[in-house]
Amino acid sequence: MIELRPFARLGGADHGWLNAKHHFSFANYYDPENMGHGALRVWNDDEIAPNTGFPAHPHKDMEIITYVRDGAITHQDSMGNKGRTEAGDVQVMSAGSGVRHSEYNLEQETTRIFQIWIEPVGKGGQPTWGAKPFPKADRSGKLVTIASGFASDTEALPIRADARVLATTLKAGESAEYQPNKARHLYLVPAVGSVEVNGVKVNARDGAAIHDEAKLTITALEDSELVLVDAA
Repeated sequence: MIELRPFARLGGADHGWLNAKHHFSFANYYDPENMGHGALRVWNDDEIAPNTGFPAHPHKDMEIITYVRDGAITHQDSMGNKGRTEAGDVQVMSAGSGVRHSEYNLEQETTRIFQIWIEPVGKGGQPTWGAKPFPKADRSGKLVTIASGFASDTEALPIRADARVLATTLKAGESAEYQPNKARHLYLVPAVGSVEVNGVKVNARDGAAIHDEAKLTITALEDSELVLVDAA
């Protein structure tokens, strides 16, 4: 089953410095029928104006993955970490028992990110943060795991969730396949381009909520870049 969630119908808000679209209930956008997809709780499509951002604020008991599509985001947290994550890179934060962090666009251009929140397998624990480059050329034509709660995904950034986050870039006409357990909850969003997923067309920034599918065949209708979450 594939449920298409067109970008134009997503909830959201334009704060001037931040233009945010929410695939699931978040902040002032509340839909009791759309609180997440399995352990996936938040997928925000954020555009952050130059020299603005999120001041220090708290998180607890959540795995937070930031996928940078354009520009860069600068992170600083109460653990003493500071880092700049640019397009093609990914950062993850396990909020654990509690952490405060800020995220700013200190660039001269608009920064565009997907921010993905996944519920952890347990509460508490020491918070952690990490970042890693995943060059688009290295994931051309194939799905690459960029964050994972599975020890076998040795090249991915670790998260404390029964989930993995994958990404790929596909040239027009190229296909990638993924074989999940049918009981899993999958969510796919093209950052750019359009793809066909098991016969369903998904345009740029649309969401596709997927469940009870034994195999995904993702075919690019044009040059595309996409992110896929596989969660319990």
